[in-house]
Amino acid sequence: MDYARPDALVSTTWLASRLNAPDVRVVDGSFYLPAQKRNPRQEYVNQHIPGAVFFDIDEIADTSSPLPHMLPSPEKFSARVRKLGLGDGSKIVVYDTTPMLGATRVWWMFRAMGHKDVSVLDGGLTKWMAEGHPVTDDPTPPRDRHFTARLDNTLVRSLDDVRGLIDSRREQIVDARAANRFRGEAPEPRPGLRSGHMPGAFNLPYNDLIDPSTGTMLSADKLAARIAASGIDPARKVTASCGSGVSACVVALGLYLTGAPEAAIYDGSWTEWGGRADTPIVTGS
Repeated sequence: MDYARPDALVSTTWLASRLNAPDVRVVDGSFYLPAQKRNPRQEYVNQHIPGAVFFDIDEIADTSSPLPHMLPSPEKFSARVRKLGLGDGSKIVVYDTTPMLGATRVWWMFRAMGHKDVSVLDGGLTKWMAEGHPVTDDPTPPRDRHFTARLDNTLVRSLDDVRGLIDSRREQIVDARAANRFRGEAPEPRPGLRSGHMPGAFNLPYNDLIDPSTGTMLSADKLAARIAASGIDPARKVTASCGSGVSACVVALGLYLTGAPEAAIYDGSWTEWGGRADTPIVTGS
């Protein structure tokens, strides 16, 4: 069984054979939580796929928001990616150093900004290097390219949107956090947040969609089985949430690959919802 929409993933073999193609742009979207004490930009400087540019999720963001790495305005997004040489007509391939986390967030950001020709490198830098493909510390010279950003509002949800969804059940809310955090049994890694989940939400931990031995997405049939086991109706639209809007994008990618309606991301996610006193929260499964 093949993916219903295979365009969202490319293999290491596919990329290796097209590394010098004029219309292919490679992006390092690596991201770490503060507690991991790793610097993705420095790691990119030390080694990256030849020709790749670094996409900083924390900087290409609405930095005026108190919430982390919120989606920036189309104007800011366009200005930043233009300077990275990512333009209209480019096939953008995003990779990272963790299984799918940063790369899927960048994939979703480009789609939310209207650029649909974007894919995730399946297995990321780890698989790329394990297979002996090249890396370099040579800087990639900047080449400004024109980028047109048009916000696709069907792919982004706000706090008020999610409040409405809880009442209307018009879309399914899917929480990508670990099951013990979803149930409210484990504390949140960010201080000051309440524990639990939104009323009526389904739990589909993002790492349940990734093969732990390879860091690649599960096969199409296994993806469909995991989604079904979570209770989600694959024919209905999903709004995905997580801790801060990053791992929810793994769920969005999994749903996209299976042919489900394209998921929206609740950008504030649990950092916003669990950080307020006026949002409804339930615990248990």
